[in-house]
Amino acid sequence: MPQKILIIEDEPTLARLLSYNLSQDGYEITVIDHGTEGLQAALQKMYDLIILDIMLPGMNGFEILSRIRQSGMRTPIIILTARNAEEEVVQGLKHGADDYITKPFGVAELLARVSAVLRRTTGDESALTQAATKENVIHAGELLIYPEKYEVVLHGEAIPLRPKEFEVLLYLVQRPGMVITRDDLMNVVWGFDYIGGQRTVDVHVSSLRKKLEMNQQSVQIDSIRGVGYKLVMNKKVSTTR
Repeated sequence: MPQKILIIEDEPTLARLLSYNLSQDGYEITVIDHGTEGLQAALQKMYDLIILDIMLPGMNGFEILSRIRQSGMRTPIIILTARNAEEEVVQGLKHGADDYITKPFGVAELLARVSAVLRRTTGDESALTQAATKENVIHAGELLIYPEKYEVVLHGEAIPLRPKEFEVLLYLVQRPGMVITRDDLMNVVWGFDYIGGQRTVDVHVSSLRKKLEMNQQSVQIDSIRGVGYKLVMNKKVSTTR
């Protein structure tokens, strides 16, 4: 399968240049031209690499970078910076970027840096991320979770979840042991423009927790007072596809 690259870039000519040349080199490309929508895409779907511009409408690249790293995602990120913008480079690296490309740049440099970052980071991906990408099934305790089919199976039988319950579970399972805020769950699962309140998150988590606890004991969702939720596994998470 081709490696997937998310490009968050609002300048049409540059976005087309990046998309065309990376596609020609065999990568599967997604292009988004808005910062807020780009962050949402980065958090909702697994990519092998993100190419991120700094100056974007809606949300700048530094904020996107910070939010991605705060979520616990380790997806490699290359930032695009202006010529002689040393401050941008330093700030981007401090926020968790893996590399940078200074505009303007040549196609050869672009492809070389992308290849180098992917080669350097492939061995560092978490087992969970690798398995979800490679095997298309996540083992969480006694549960089998199929991201593309929105299915959760226990001992050969499906646990019926509503779509948003499944998305909440998937997001938590991908970050075992991490405290996830209600705002993060709201933004990732319902979107930044959702006008409902945090009570929506609580209702779905409560329903999800009951369905999980009725069927098995190895995975539970703990409430962190005043903050959000944390998924706890009594068995080590393993993943295969």
